Amino acid sequence: MKDEKDPVKPAAANNTDYGASSITALEGLEAVRKRPGMYIGSTDTKGLHHLVWEVVDNSIDEHLAGHCTHIEVTIRPDNSITVKDNGRGIPTGMHPKLKKSALEVVMTVLHAGGKFDKDSYKVSGGLHGVGVSCVNALSIHLRAEIHRDGKVFEQEYKQGKPLYDVREIGTTTDRGTIVTFLPDPEIFETDEYKFDVLAHRLRELSYLNKGLFLKLTDEREKENGEFKVEDFFSEGGLQEFVIYLDEAKTTLINDPIYITAKEEGVDVEVAMTYNTSYSENVVSFVNNISTRDGGTHVSGFRRALTREFKKYGDDNGHFKKINFTISGEDFMEGLTAVISVKVPEPQFKGQTKGELGNSEVLGIVSRSVGDALKVFLEENPAQAKRIVEKVVLAATARNAARKAREMVQRKGALTGGGLPGKLADCASRSPEESEVFLVEGDSAGGTAKQGRDRHTQAILPLRGKILNVEKALEHKIYENEEIKNIFTALGVSVAENDEGHRVLNIEKLRYHKIVIMCDADIDGSHITTLILTFFFRYMRELIEKGHVYIAQPPLYLVKKGKNQRYAWNDKERKAAQLEFSGGREDDDSVKVQRYKGLGEMNAEQLWETTMDSKTRILKQVTIDDAVEADRMFAMLMGDDVPPRRAFIEANAKYARIDV
Repeated sequence: MKDEKDPVKPAAANNTDYGASSITALEGLEAVRKRPGMYIGSTDTKGLHHLVWEVVDNSIDEHLAGHCTHIEVTIRPDNSITVKDNGRGIPTGMHPKLKKSALEVVMTVLHAGGKFDKDSYKVSGGLHGVGVSCVNALSIHLRAEIHRDGKVFEQEYKQGKPLYDVREIGTTTDRGTIVTFLPDPEIFETDEYKFDVLAHRLRELSYLNKGLFLKLTDEREKENGEFKVEDFFSEGGLQEFVIYLDEAKTTLINDPIYITAKEEGVDVEVAMTYNTSYSENVVSFVNNISTRDGGTHVSGFRRALTREFKKYGDDNGHFKKINFTISGEDFMEGLTAVISVKVPEPQFKGQTKGELGNSEVLGIVSRSVGDALKVFLEENPAQAKRIVEKVVLAATARNAARKAREMVQRKGALTGGGLPGKLADCASRSPEESEVFLVEGDSAGGTAKQGRDRHTQAILPLRGKILNVEKALEHKIYENEEIKNIFTALGVSVAENDEGHRVLNIEKLRYHKIVIMCDADIDGSHITTLILTFFFRYMRELIEKGHVYIAQPPLYLVKKGKNQRYAWNDKERKAAQLEFSGGREDDDSVKVQRYKGLGEMNAEQLWETTMDSKTRILKQVTIDDAVEADRMFAMLMGDDVPPRRAFIEANAKYARIDV
């Protein structure tokens, strides 16, 4: 505490103020509750779901050790989670050093568990061995039930502290661990688990661990009198994973190329295929943990792929007719691959394990993949030729795209030189406070220009539906007028790095909020999806850095006399109707206007409902799972109709049909 009378004291006078008693030592799991983000990444919905994965990862470790074949995850009505497995069960005997049950040690002590004992687990996932104890610390209540040695044991905890000693409560012929936990609402920003998020990860785990049965049950609501249940099981493993990822794409080869190898204790498993799309989709895992930022295993894969295909193309004269250099990027276009390695002692960059750092893994993967690809290319000349032809097409398109970009940039677009005539710019030159609205149609754009805050809000009207970039070669994109206007207005540019990778330069980004504002009807939703497809494929960094938003114009205006209220969904509309009518549902004096387009609102209405930062609702576009996003964009915007039809039929009940 600062002394106002004597703000600066001699150093010697402070010696007694700062001693051993000044050091705060957080005991047990207090540190986890004090700084949860350090252990699970965040306290938002991602952190909430991360708790489930920490418990599931322990069960997966039992499977990897050969002791578990079934894992069940259940969402309870109160949003608590139960994870049940048929592994060996957490030991319950007394720990020789800590003089308490091993179960209590695992649940309450950081860095305690079997994964630190190489005789128990050769490889393991989890979060550096602090997983299940972190879940316990961040739960308002947790119960562990152990089936082991013919007996049933249990212990319960509150915010990580045991409520009683481990006790025996019965006998059993089963074995395994059952953990039920309720996340602490004081820690997390939300307490609602999403079925689809859990289902996606469990499906992923089933592909990564062929032969493992996983089951997800949602007890919060019933469909046709039964709880929602989904089972996951894969016999083909990564090969089936690749087929699943490419279900909306046209493949170039008969079956996925499948590679397995083991060297220096590292297991390598790879499945890959090529399709006719223009995008790359490489997914990687280490000990079942997704490595979104890649790492040495991905670098080794890319090195082998480029080396072997380039040598094959050169040796067979496939690259003779082109007069420009083939780059590593050209071998990646249309590639879908899953890379999974099991490493005894993985070294990750960062607490959340986004990137593998083990240098020895690069060479192991490169040799394993290279040897397998040599055999494939020699034994499958027809399929090899189709892949190399795809590479030549990619190189040709990349060269054409580079020329198109250079042509456009010379004319001022893609560099911020000369803003589009349709852009109504804002007065501010500070990107941090500036925002641009990409508005569907000139009419709505005119209304938005009248209603905006001219100091911070810019308006760029877009005419009609922009180009579907999912179906277009890259050079066609830079020839599209609306897309050129977006590049120019934003002030970003595109270039290639030394490896031929397309790089987005956002140093001169003119607006830190890019708001997609389309009509609240079917056409508006389609245009929004087209724009999002463009951003995902060609400006993904803007999404990843949190710059892209979707405006939420109201669906209804409810009026009675001088009273009126906007409603953004049917629940709000019904509530307003009942309030204005005094609870009567048949009051004809209450009028409801359904907004199908932004043009139906005047400038003042558009401002107060959709553009005023004090009252508006904006949805920030995020990428929780790039793999699933890639699959979804390919399905919704690609050429393959059957998967899209199946998706529409499955989700038709959620659609708003305008009549």
